[in-house]
Amino acid sequence: MAADGRTLRLMAVLAHPDDESLGFGGILAHCAADGIETHLITATRGESGRFGDGSSHPGKDALGRIREAELRAAAAELGIGDVRLLGYPDGGLDQVDPEEVIGRITAELRRFRPHVVVTFGPDGSYGHPDHIAICQFATAAVIRAAQPAPAGVESHTVSKLYWMAWPQAKWAAYESAFRRLVSTVDGVTREPNVWPDWTVTTVVDTSEQWERVWRAVRCHESQLAIYGKLADLPEDHHRALWGRQEFYRVSSQVNGGRARETDLFEGLR
Repeated sequence: MAADGRTLRLMAVLAHPDDESLGFGGILAHCAADGIETHLITATRGESGRFGDGSSHPGKDALGRIREAELRAAAAELGIGDVRLLGYPDGGLDQVDPEEVIGRITAELRRFRPHVVVTFGPDGSYGHPDHIAICQFATAAVIRAAQPAPAGVESHTVSKLYWMAWPQAKWAAYESAFRRLVSTVDGVTREPNVWPDWTVTTVVDTSEQWERVWRAVRCHESQLAIYGKLADLPEDHHRALWGRQEFYRVSSQVNGGRARETDLFEGLR
């Protein structure tokens, strides 16, 4: 609960179905279990993703519907109370009209009125253009939401904005469980961006939620062939993946300084 007695609220603004589980599942489940209202915006339906083992494909429209259903199942497992899909093209988020998408995210911020917003960092983790785009759009929307609003709409100031910031240990656990993650864009191979440990402002212990996150990951059945190694991981490796979440505090109206946080809502409770 916030210092003023109101229920605390968290919004995640992400690019694809499964981002909420694989990238942010620990913090979303942790906050939901703590009584914090959670809201998820997903920009695409993931229709350009893989399907199963690759031996067949239902087509983009059908895969988009499948992945939306998987997303909603995973969100329910994580305790997310509200899910909004924006329906932008998977793999083409950086090509959409910025004014439109920023406006839509701004409207959601003003509707849900979160205290804290989380999204990808400007590096897109491993240079993924959609991840980079949603970071830019979400960050711009946080700024715009606080500006004067049209008649009949109340502006909203987000108290704290965070970018995901994975240090070397997290990337090592992730890549040993999946595969080497790279993104090839315009003929250039982009590697994962490892955040120096000193840049990580916030580390949240989400270890009590690792099993819940793993159940959410398994909701994404169409993608499980890609994540095949996960089922064989020992518990300590699952804990390394889902039991700790690291962030960079981009802005805060309630706290600051060099001391590392252990709570996204520090300064608000």
